[in-house]
Amino acid sequence: MERRTLLRRGATATVIGLAGCVGGDGGGQETTDDETTTADETTTEESTTADESTETTAEEATETETGSDLSGTLTVATYSSFVDAPSSSPGPWLKDAFEERHPDVTVEWATPENEMNYYLQRAQQGVEVEADMFVGLNVDHLIRIDDALDDRQLFESTVDALDNYGHVEEGLKFDPQQRAVPYDTGYISLVYDGTEVDDPETFDALTTDEYAGDLILQNAQSAATGRAFLLWTVHNRGEDEYLDYWEQLVDNDATILGSWDDAYAAWESGEAPMVVSYSTDRVYANRSDANLEEHRISFLDDQGYANPEGMAKFADSDDDDLVAAFMDFLLSAEAQGEIAARNVQFPATDWADLPSEFEEYAAIPDDPVTFTYDELQGNVDGWIDEWARQIAGGN
Repeated sequence: MERRTLLRRGATATVIGLAGCVGGDGGGQETTDDETTTADETTTEESTTADESTETTAEEATETETGSDLSGTLTVATYSSFVDAPSSSPGPWLKDAFEERHPDVTVEWATPENEMNYYLQRAQQGVEVEADMFVGLNVDHLIRIDDALDDRQLFESTVDALDNYGHVEEGLKFDPQQRAVPYDTGYISLVYDGTEVDDPETFDALTTDEYAGDLILQNAQSAATGRAFLLWTVHNRGEDEYLDYWEQLVDNDATILGSWDDAYAAWESGEAPMVVSYSTDRVYANRSDANLEEHRISFLDDQGYANPEGMAKFADSDDDDLVAAFMDFLLSAEAQGEIAARNVQFPATDWADLPSEFEEYAAIPDDPVTFTYDELQGNVDGWIDEWARQIAGGN
């Protein structure tokens, strides 16, 4: 199946602590702790500013414009699809643009196969984390990290050093300790073929005869999209009734597959007309010259489950200034627009320079819903375990 940058992004979030070290929906490139992905350094052409009263050298002008007082190597860990396609992944553009602004800085990407699990395991073993920051955290990661490490900290907050933090949307901030800083978000929705079925519109409709056998879902234990949809049903139905709702979905011949890749491929091949995915699906479909009537978005009960992603500084790193500068850059209006366009996700700030296609093809639910850190802590594992025993265990 053709690689899809956006939708792999949302699903690459590793499920820490569930069924062992379970990877997300996207594939990971195997690396050792010393391996990183790098690109050639870029340089900024020196320029001078004309002034009748003050002479400024080309080197001084460049230093002022680019902030080249920063120097050194910044190692940024992330999931592989954030960097592995130079023409569409945000990572290569971010590296080049940041190095252009800071000619004495080199950004290196690290993409270990087990993603966040790799760094959690090192922390559990008392081994130093050989990266400065991680890009691609979600609230589930933080909860499981905190549960595993008790009072020890894998990450530490940098928000006091960020000039652009005030532009982050309040509703997307998911870390009460302010370690993780959101940089983008997606909304879980249904994607359906409008030439085959009508918009179901509600959760209840999915359990009716009209939509029998029409829905493809992902496993909540192994896919971030599947987990998000499960949490959406808990939010919509309540923790006392969400399993009853899932029983109704199964009785209505819904199909549960292991990953987003598997589910979306099955949907594209026509195995069923509806699939759990993201509300930016039509942006990608438009870029691919697909029939947009076959890529319709459904926000059940006018809701969509928000799935923000964040970045955080590893506590072991002593490159505070470099980390803060890179985070601030990722929150800039220009970088926010590039991340959104390349990841085909929504920005996390209020000032992103978005391409016009987002206004036309990307959809935001009238009623975005999500669970906070405090609401999930102590609950999410139990919800997923109960779902696995009662729903996945019987399929």
